[in-house]
Amino acid sequence: MYKAKERYSQLSSGRSQFLDMAIECSELTLPYLITRDDNYKGRRSLQQPWQSVGAKAVVTLSAKLMLATLPPQTSFFKLQVRDDKLGETLDPQMRTELDLSFSKIERLIMDYIAASNDRVVVHQALKHLIVSGNALIFMGKDGLKHYPLNRYVVNRDGNGKIIEIVTKELISRKTLGIEQPKDDPVTNSEGPYEDDAEVYTCVKMDEGSGRWKWHQEVDDMILPGSPSTAPKNASPWLVLRFNTVDGEDYGRGRVEEFLGDLKSLNGLAQALVEGASVASKVVFLVSPSATTKPQTLAQAGNGAIIQGRPEDVGVVQVGKTADFATAANLSATIEKRILEAFLVMNIRNAERVTAEEVRLTQLELEQSLGGIFSLITVEFLVPYLNRTLLILQRTNQIPKLPKDVVRPKIVAGINSLGRGQDNESLTRFMGTVAQTLGPEALVKFVNPAEAITRLAAAQGIDVLNLIKTPEQLQQDQQKLMGMQSQMELVKQAGQFAGTPLMDPEKNPDLADQASGVANIITGGLQQPPQE
Repeated sequence: MYKAKERYSQLSSGRSQFLDMAIECSELTLPYLITRDDNYKGRRSLQQPWQSVGAKAVVTLSAKLMLATLPPQTSFFKLQVRDDKLGETLDPQMRTELDLSFSKIERLIMDYIAASNDRVVVHQALKHLIVSGNALIFMGKDGLKHYPLNRYVVNRDGNGKIIEIVTKELISRKTLGIEQPKDDPVTNSEGPYEDDAEVYTCVKMDEGSGRWKWHQEVDDMILPGSPSTAPKNASPWLVLRFNTVDGEDYGRGRVEEFLGDLKSLNGLAQALVEGASVASKVVFLVSPSATTKPQTLAQAGNGAIIQGRPEDVGVVQVGKTADFATAANLSATIEKRILEAFLVMNIRNAERVTAEEVRLTQLELEQSLGGIFSLITVEFLVPYLNRTLLILQRTNQIPKLPKDVVRPKIVAGINSLGRGQDNESLTRFMGTVAQTLGPEALVKFVNPAEAITRLAAAQGIDVLNLIKTPEQLQQDQQKLMGMQSQMELVKQAGQFAGTPLMDPEKNPDLADQASGVANIITGGLQQPPQE
C-alpha cells in the first residue's frame, strides 16, 4: 500500500498539464490565485498583467455565480414531501402544516449558513473554478476550507466519480506537536520552511462499507486522531469542476476558453502603454549651427523672450498615430468580446436607453449561464446541502427528516434561470391577451388565483400564508354578503319608518314589531311576537 506522500507524487504527473494551463490563465487575470510553488506564502513578487480586463471579467462572473448559487435573503433549496407518499402514508390535507414546518427548518439552515464563513470560501472557490476550472472544498467542523489546484490531486473512474483524493499543505510542527526527524537532511536544512511539516490527507471510498475514509500523514506516519469517515452521499470533500471533458480527472476553466483573446489583449495593452509612454515624452532638438543655445532654451521660463530662429528648434515626434489607432480599435474589439463572454453587461451608449432594453440584455446574459449552473448545482449545491443537513441533524439543531418521505429540492442556479424564463413567458402571455382581446377577456378567461400563484413561483416567492386560500376567499365572500344583507335590511327599515304603519296612533303594536325587526337586523335569534 502506497504512502500518502508517494501517492501524491504519482498522481501529480496527471495533473501537470492542467496546472500549467491554470497558472497561465491566472497570470493573465488574477496572478495570486494559482502559483507554480504549492508552498507559496507570499515570499516572492508576482508578475502583473498589462491589462485589468481579465481581472474584471473573473470578479464579475464569480459575483454573479455567487448570487445565483447562494442567494442572500432567500433559500437556495426547498424541503417538500414526495408526491407519491402523500396518498400512501400522509394525509394530503397535512401538506399546509408540513410546509409551515419545513419553512421554519429552511430558515434555521439559512441562519446557520449566514452565521458561518461559507459564502466567503465559496466565492473564493468560484474564482478558482473560473480561472483554473478546478476547486476542492472541505466542510470541516470549523467551517469550509478551500484547496487550490496546486495543493491536491484526484483520481476518478470511467464515469467521472471520485475514487481518491490526496491533499498537501504546510503546517507548523509546533502546531502539530511533532519534532523534526533527526536523520532527515531535507527537513533539517535551513530555509523558509524549516519549521513547517508537509501534511498529506488521503481520502478514499471504501466500497465494502460504502463510506468515505480519510486520514492525515506527516513524515509517512499517520497522525493520531486524524482517521475519520463519512456517509457516501454526505461527504465533506467537494471536488468541483467548471467544465468537464470525458476521460479527464480535472476540469477546464472559463478563462482557458478565451485564453487567445486574453493573450492578444495583454500584448496589445503592453504595446499601447509603452508606445504612449514614448509618445508622451517631449524632447527638443536644437540645430548645431544655430545661434540659440540649448542652455538658454532650457532655462527660459514660460512666456520668456529669447533670441533665435524657429527653424533652429524642433520637437521629436513619434508619428505612429495611425498605428496606435489600429491597435486601440483591435484592443477595444477584443475587450468587448471578453466582457460579453464573462457576462459583464455593457449598456448601449445612447441618450434614450429604456429600462426594458436593460432588463432584456441582463436576461439574455443570465440565460447563457445555463450550462455553467447545471454542473455547479450537481457537484456543489446538492452535496453541500446534504452535508449541511447531516451536520445539523447530528447536533440536534433541526429534527431528523425521513429520507424516504422528505426530499430537498434545489431552487437556485439553473432552476432560478428556469423561473426567470417562466416569469417572462407568463407576463408576456397575460400582456398579449389584455392587449389583443381586451382586459375583459383577461378577467373572463384567466383564473386570478392560479395566475398569482404561478407568478409568485416564477419569482421564487413563498406563497405560504401570503396568498389567501380558496377557503379563506369563500369565508370573506360570505362575510361580505352578510354585511350587504344587513345594510339592505337597515335601508329597508329606514324606508319602512316613513309609512303609516309606523305611526303609533294607527299601529298600537309598533313597539313589539320594532323590537323584532331590530333583532333580525342585528342577527339575533328572537322572533317578533305573534298576534
